[in-house]
Amino acid sequence: MPPSPESSATIEALHRYTLHESPTGDARALAALSDVLEADAARAGFHTAREPHPTGDHLIWSLPARGVTGDPILLLSHYDTVWPVGTLAGMPWTVDGDVIRGPGVYDTKAGLAALLSAVATIKDQPRPAVRVIVVADEEIGSPTAGDLVRAEAGRARAVLGLEPPHPGGDLKTGRRGSTRARIEVTGVEAHAALDPEAGANAIDELVDQLIRVRSAVTSRPVLLNTGTIAGGGRTNVVAGTAHADLGLRFADPDDEEAVLRELRRLRPVRARATVAARLLSHRPTWRPGPAGATLLEQVRTIAAGIGQDIDGRPADGAADTNTTGALGRPTVDGLAPRGGGAHARTEWVSAEGVIERTALLAALLTAPIEP
Repeated sequence: MPPSPESSATIEALHRYTLHESPTGDARALAALSDVLEADAARAGFHTAREPHPTGDHLIWSLPARGVTGDPILLLSHYDTVWPVGTLAGMPWTVDGDVIRGPGVYDTKAGLAALLSAVATIKDQPRPAVRVIVVADEEIGSPTAGDLVRAEAGRARAVLGLEPPHPGGDLKTGRRGSTRARIEVTGVEAHAALDPEAGANAIDELVDQLIRVRSAVTSRPVLLNTGTIAGGGRTNVVAGTAHADLGLRFADPDDEEAVLRELRRLRPVRARATVAARLLSHRPTWRPGPAGATLLEQVRTIAAGIGQDIDGRPADGAADTNTTGALGRPTVDGLAPRGGGAHARTEWVSAEGVIERTALLAALLTAPIEP
C-alpha cells in the first residue's frame, strides 16, 4: 500500500530535521534546527516562544484549548543529539523498507515529527490546552532546563514524554535517577624530586577521594561510572589540580540521597589540599506510583480504541520525565516511535512506527485524559 500524503509529509519532516545536525552545546547548529521546528510548529497551530540560553534555546509551544476546560497536557521532548556536526557524512539518511537511519532519527527527532503531524490533524477538534517543551541540552542532563520543566509540570494535568520507547514500543513508567558530578581537587605544586614534601599532589588526593566514593556505593544498587579524569601537567611537578567527572544512576531515592550526601561531605586527606564536589546535572529518581499507573491505564485504553496494543514498565535511562515523575505528576514516557540503536551508529526508527505514534498522539490529545 502506498504511503498516505500525511505519512509522507511526516517522513519528509523527519528528513529535514535529520539533515539539520544538532549536537548539544553547538548553539549555531541548534539555532538552525530550532528555526525549522518553530516554523513547523506554527503551521501546525502552535503559538511559539523561547527561553534563551547561550548554549541553545529551549522551545515552548502552546496550543489553546478548544471546548475542553482544565489544566493543559504537557509534552516533553528535545532537539539536541549526541552526534557532532559532520556525522551525516559517514552515517547518512537512508530509507530501506521500514527502516530509517540517520543521526538522531530515533533519539528523538521522529518524536517531534510525529507530534507536529498529529497536532496538525487535530487543531480544529475539541481538546484541552497543550504545552510542549523542547529542550536544547537534554543529552547532558538538561542542566539549564530543570526550572522550566518543573514550572510547566506544576500546572499540567498529565505529562507525556517523547523519548524513545522500550524495544517494541512499550512506554516507560519510571526511570533511574541520574546525576553527573564533578570532584575538583586543588593541591600545591612543587618540584617532584628536589622538594616533593613542599607539595600536595592533587592527583593522589583525587584517587583517594574516588576510592571513598566507590566505597559509599559498594553496598547499594547504584551504578557508578568514572567517566573522565584530568589533572597535573608534568611528571617532574607535583600536580596542583585534578578533577574527575562521575556518572551515577539510582534505583531508589534513599540511596540517591545517601550517596549525594557523601559527596557533599568529602574532605581532603592531605592537609594542604582542598576538595569540592558539585553537580553538573541532576535528575531525581522517578519511581512508579499511583498517578502514573492511572495515566498508563488511560493511555492503554485510548490506544486500544484505535487498534493499538501498548503497555509500560520502568526504564534504566534518564530523561526530563524523571523530574516530573519524581514530583508526583502523572507521567508516562516513550511516546516517540519505535526503533533502536540510540547513541549508536546503528540508530534507526521504524517508518510504520512513526505513523503509529502520530495516530496515538492525535488520539491522546483529543481524548478525555483526567488528572
